[in-house]
Amino acid sequence: MISPQRPCAAGEVFCFRPSGVLLPNNAGKKEENFMSTLQKSTTLYKTPLSAAYWRDAAAELKDTKMLVFAALMIALRVALKLISIPIAPNLDINTAFLANALGAMVYGPVVASLSAIISDVLGVMLQGDPYFPPFVLTEIAGSLIFALFLYRTKVTPTRVILSRFCICLFVNILLQTPIMMLYYQVVLGSQSYVLTIPRILKNLFMFPIESVVLTIFLAFMQPITYRMKLTYNAEKSLQFQKKQVALLTALFIFGCGCVVGYLSYHYQTTSITTGYTTAERVEKNQEMYDIILENRRDAADDPAVAIIDAAYKHFLSSDTTYQISFYAVDPAVAQSDEMDSLWELKKTPASQHEALTKLANVEIVENDSTGEVLDFSYDPVA
Repeated sequence: MISPQRPCAAGEVFCFRPSGVLLPNNAGKKEENFMSTLQKSTTLYKTPLSAAYWRDAAAELKDTKMLVFAALMIALRVALKLISIPIAPNLDINTAFLANALGAMVYGPVVASLSAIISDVLGVMLQGDPYFPPFVLTEIAGSLIFALFLYRTKVTPTRVILSRFCICLFVNILLQTPIMMLYYQVVLGSQSYVLTIPRILKNLFMFPIESVVLTIFLAFMQPITYRMKLTYNAEKSLQFQKKQVALLTALFIFGCGCVVGYLSYHYQTTSITTGYTTAERVEKNQEMYDIILENRRDAADDPAVAIIDAAYKHFLSSDTTYQISFYAVDPAVAQSDEMDSLWELKKTPASQHEALTKLANVEIVENDSTGEVLDFSYDPVA
């Protein structure tokens, strides 16, 4: 009797596998070949700029273990969005980015992008906030950047620092700022520029701290993910050296320069009138009208309205420059109920209104804190 545990001998046509099933002698080789085709590549890449990198990233969608880990990271990421580590008054570290970085390092850009969409939707559902679809772009961008720097590579402090810097500058500042402004205007019906500077400065100053925290966290987690065969780099490469400290300092200074340049451009080109409510617009138009009458007594001779075309706040200053069109009003309309609605007009509707005739272009620089008029110019229309 042939033992069920005995391996196939050379020359035997049939043999018993440990299961006791009679198989052809070459079945073991076929089985081994089949199993080898299921083995994943463990290649490490210096950059993501190769087709093989993206094939491996896409293949993670077929790995059940990776999908289970992704589900775990999604749940952890949603939970950690509600948890912050306070480090100073009005300054804290939101811990969700740790789970985001760990997941992106393990399963790569394809799964990370899908996980970002799911975690964003789940987070909004659990918090009960109104869903604003453009926010998902920041979630995808952050996950994608982490993956491009950390997936299938030798993870170093330099890569961690650069990934966090790119997210802070390009995602949290450049991408999220216009989305936040749009959210406040469309969903909340309010101005968002008041919140822009504190949020931008917070991202800038938190960058070095979050980079160090993330490096320490990944240094702890990387050996664990390697033993679990989720990552493939066995080297202990996450140790800070002088060059990483110098890089942090240089990027922080560079980030400060970028933020100053961005805010200067933003304030010079973005009119705050886009965030005015109807009541705010009426109030500001009438305020500008009063200022014009104080400086041009002759302007009170006929019915008129002042319509703000644009208003630009000065960077790091409480001064605002108002560009105004001063219109004469048809006397018949001025005596009717329609007069009240004229104060609600914006630039384009006012310029096309049949009852209005433009008299002058006016520019007023006003200090928002004191209400003092710092500069006044009145340019009559020929």
